[in-house]
Amino acid sequence: MENKTVDGVKVSVNYVAEGSAPVTDEEIQAYIKRAYDKYPHGALESLTLDVDGEDVGIHYGLAPVKFDRIRRITGYLVGTLDRFNDAKRAEEHDRVKHEVPSCCR
Repeated sequence: MENKTVDGVKVSVNYVAEGSAPVTDEEIQAYIKRAYDKYPHGALESLTLDVDGEDVGIHYGLAPVKFDRIRRITGYLVGTLDRFNDAKRAEEHDRVKHEVPSCCR
């Protein structure tokens, strides 16, 4: 197994079969470019290449994507309550919150 960093990406190259040709940095850069083309909004953190003769298995490790929770509260789709005025905050505070029964533990 060969570990290195290329263009800020952690790269692991696993040679499955003996006698497999070594993977060059230019090939690794081409695999990295392919990742950015395939996942344009993803942030590539790692790349694992499984080399078996002339076949190469590619495994991309993308950074987790942060997302905001959106809820429907008092008729509005919101992520947070910070833009609500006092009346809407009171309406949200007074609403009935239902619990989901846990039946299958």
